Amino acid sequence: MALRVLVAVKRVIDYAVKIRVKPDKTGVVTDGVKHSMNPFCEIAVEEAVRMKEKKQAEEVIAVSCGPVQCQETIRTALAMGVDRGIHVEVSGKDYESLGPLQVSKVLAALAKKEKVDLILVGKQAIDDDCNQTGQMTAALLDWPQGTFVSEVSIGEGGLTVTREVDGGLETIKVQVPAVLTSDLRLNEPRYATLPNIMKAKKKRIDKLSLGDLALSAGGNLETVSVVEPPTRSAGVKVENAEELVQKLREIGHI
Repeated sequence: MALRVLVAVKRVIDYAVKIRVKPDKTGVVTDGVKHSMNPFCEIAVEEAVRMKEKKQAEEVIAVSCGPVQCQETIRTALAMGVDRGIHVEVSGKDYESLGPLQVSKVLAALAKKEKVDLILVGKQAIDDDCNQTGQMTAALLDWPQGTFVSEVSIGEGGLTVTREVDGGLETIKVQVPAVLTSDLRLNEPRYATLPNIMKAKKKRIDKLSLGDLALSAGGNLETVSVVEPPTRSAGVKVENAEELVQKLREIGHI
């Protein structure tokens, strides 16, 4: 079974960067801030590339929605081993209102356009933590889905997926075409080597607009306010249990 795989990659503020809220509380500061590929998307890319290396995937396509800088994220996926990329350019106010539902519609449209058999996405992005895109995409396409995937194997009967649930692990069988969302323990993404980074510069990235997919950017979510969490007060050391009880009484916990 050789699959055509579409993998979604999102450009987010790097996980090591300290997030700062804008003075007007409309969002977080992004200008001059390091961005990188969402870590869960990296895991999805790695799994798709491994499928290609095992001859289980015929072609792997990376797609990203956003401003022109998203092409850097796609190039990272190409350097990891993806065959080609698609950049759906969305900028300005349209990008700010871009939510999981709009991205899901893009993925669904591209899945039909490219005739893919499998869509791989990260289970969530580290900027908004929505955990909705994969599920919405499966619903729009009416495809089966495997979420929070920690292991996947491909056979003639479809996919065998192990997914992480609150009570442990759950193993299900999924027919293709399907949508999978990658969890943290699915794999460990590779580092792109310098030769592959150079090769990625020559790989094709197709540029599309929402209009090319017969879609519009109209978002149905509005950010009212973004505030930083309250600063934690310093801890207090106590010498013994009696002092601990006294401190707890003073602050009204007992």
